[in-house]
Amino acid sequence: MSKPPLSGIRVADFCWAWAGPYGALQLAHLGAEVIRIESTTRMCPSRLIPPWAENERGINRAGYFNQYNQGKRSITLNLKKPEGVEIAKRLVAKSDIVMENFAAGVMDKMGLGYEALRAVKPDIIMASLSGYGATGPEKEYVSYGPPQVALSGMSSLTGYPGGPPMQAGFSYGDPNGGVHGTFAILCALIHRQRTGEGQYIDLSQREACAMLLPEALMDFVMNGTQPPRMGNRDPYMAPHGVFRCRGEDRWVSLAVRDEAEWHRFCAVIGQRELASDPRFATLAARKENEEELERIVTHWTQQHTAEEVTQQLQQAGIPAYPSLDGRDMLANPHVSARGFFVELEHPEVGIRRHLGIPWKMSRTPCEVRRPAPCLGQDTDYVLQEIVGLDPRDIAALREKEVLL
Repeated sequence: MSKPPLSGIRVADFCWAWAGPYGALQLAHLGAEVIRIESTTRMCPSRLIPPWAENERGINRAGYFNQYNQGKRSITLNLKKPEGVEIAKRLVAKSDIVMENFAAGVMDKMGLGYEALRAVKPDIIMASLSGYGATGPEKEYVSYGPPQVALSGMSSLTGYPGGPPMQAGFSYGDPNGGVHGTFAILCALIHRQRTGEGQYIDLSQREACAMLLPEALMDFVMNGTQPPRMGNRDPYMAPHGVFRCRGEDRWVSLAVRDEAEWHRFCAVIGQRELASDPRFATLAARKENEEELERIVTHWTQQHTAEEVTQQLQQAGIPAYPSLDGRDMLANPHVSARGFFVELEHPEVGIRRHLGIPWKMSRTPCEVRRPAPCLGQDTDYVLQEIVGLDPRDIAALREKEVLL
């Protein structure tokens, strides 16, 4: 049977919160052995926030942590003690990749910066996913995912016409930074395979988030123009947006991309005459009369369920789909048919449905091999089988509060 693409690769995962763990999750999905280095002295915040299984609080019961740490192992290691730092170095010496997302310089202060780790593993690949990067006047600033939306310029584009800048709805910078970090690591692995050289990856989550906004940034570079906030509208498509449907809080998203689709759209809603109406006959005209256009579209969508609108427009080759909530997504027959959801038995919360791997690879199949770990559940295995300590050494370290 074919192995996953990163089979045999080991990752020392010093990450916490969302960005780093999400990036390391992708490496676990690709078959790497990912070992999370955790500590009760500085608990990962994702273990401390809801939702909890059965609404019962517990460090192993957080859905947030259990989603983004599937397939990983967990060891507890007190990095405030010199012995803990030394064990971390010994683990790195048996690893291929180190990943962390603390503020710039934190790993150096702990004695685990790139130069220190390269001394124990010359070809190590280390990725640091800090908020601002390891250089520049703001390198020592701390950051978190939600501010990245504002720092990158995304908030300036998010909101309704005439309204203020708004948050994008969730911590966009975190998963985006994690995915960019994973991509850079894969490139570094290819480079190491060709040259034998490891390298240090200095990623700025702020800059990675700005990579999502090329049109807005280039608009200013090329024209000196700041794009306005447009809500759900689009500068080159109309109608384009999310429209209310029949039922309580039911909506459909749709986009009419060109004149041919506009003519078909008018036919679907039973108003062919709109296609030649001077107010809507061209894109420029539709944009100029967009409020009236959206009232017409909403009048039609409110007479139908989101599913009915989707079916009618999709049959006409027009992009449309209901706006799904969490329950809808979990019950979606198409996503379920693709095997996206996984249900593995967790030691403490039992069998839970989680989002799995969003890609299929024919020659190197991937799978979620294990549920997220309980805190420190793999400490003895990692220290004995990978680091090479015997049980007496491990017992002594526990006595000295190194393994907590």
